[in-house]
Amino acid sequence: MSRAGSAAPTVPLWRRPRVRSLLWQVLLCLAVAALAWFAIVNVTENLARAKIASGFGFWNVTAGFDISQTLIAYSAQASTYGRAFWVGLLNTLLVAGLGIVLATVLGFTVGIARLSQNYLVAKLAGWFVELIRNIPLLLQLLFWYNAVLKALPDIRGSIAVPGGGFLNNRGLFLPDPQVTAGGPVLAALLGGLAAAVAFGLVRERLGALGRGAPRVVVTLLLIVTPPLVAALVAGSTVSFTVPEMGRFNIRGGLEVLPEFVALLLGLSIYTAAFIAEAVRAGLMAVPKGQTEAAHALGLRRGATLRLVIVPQAMRVIVPPLTNQYLNLTKNSSLAVAIGYPDLVQIFTGTVLNNTGQAIEVVVITMAVYLTISLATSALMNGYNAWITPTER
Repeated sequence: MSRAGSAAPTVPLWRRPRVRSLLWQVLLCLAVAALAWFAIVNVTENLARAKIASGFGFWNVTAGFDISQTLIAYSAQASTYGRAFWVGLLNTLLVAGLGIVLATVLGFTVGIARLSQNYLVAKLAGWFVELIRNIPLLLQLLFWYNAVLKALPDIRGSIAVPGGGFLNNRGLFLPDPQVTAGGPVLAALLGGLAAAVAFGLVRERLGALGRGAPRVVVTLLLIVTPPLVAALVAGSTVSFTVPEMGRFNIRGGLEVLPEFVALLLGLSIYTAAFIAEAVRAGLMAVPKGQTEAAHALGLRRGATLRLVIVPQAMRVIVPPLTNQYLNLTKNSSLAVAIGYPDLVQIFTGTVLNNTGQAIEVVVITMAVYLTISLATSALMNGYNAWITPTER
């Protein structure tokens, strides 16, 4: 029998759970660092033994190859491999950004249509989802590119587009707007778009308190007014370069490549089928009593869906929606199959073949896709936290 007032036995430092957990984490970090160091040293020695160049000196070497679509200035004779990297990255971001917008609009439309009380509409939406999501994306890209766009007439049989454009199997040629002092106008447009998005988020956050502001009118004013003011202040003028039909080619104008259209259509439609299922699941997760209560208050079916059902369903829709956005961005790398000049086709294709520096090129490409995915996830997680009500 222990004596009263005796001190509790002291636990050795190394047997304390918190200390042991910290010790194991330190040992694991050291092991990972050792493996990484061993891999780096081994690769460096093998490259030196094989007399293969390493490092990032190739970044400033003249590229020497053309790129069919460039959003920034690029020249095969004067631009570097680094410039080619930025061209490919912008092309990837362009198709991914437009694809996300189109896939979201189409996916929400089909997802809502699947729950329609109209039998034909619901069945057509269901057939669309089952057909599209069960055919591999690569086959869909080849279908749009080879069976649809390449089947268009050649240059001599070009289809005239109203407004001075032409459509053929080489692409869509439209009048190209030329804006003087376009920098301030573009900056004002981006600022207006950001303000419109912020207005929409704040309006939804305020709930009934924010319903008094006319959404469409305010959004249009926020988007249109800043560029107009900037154009007036900067004295901007707009002129159009009209495409001209030649004997073997079309000169001038804005060219939309068939590879870009095929990739955009394939990615948007394929991803929309999965988004539609996420939307349907989110709508079905809202209790049926919410719809009945809205109807009891006199709201019509469209207003009930827009004001009551969809805002509550977004908490269920956003997590899988984020996954589909990430998948669309990563699936854009399939552009190499139809020749669209995205980051993978330009950088890990042409640049890698010309330089032979596989490790550096592949690591940079992987880091870019990882950064894009993490940024997309952060934005969507922030939006999800914004629309989720605080627990009380």
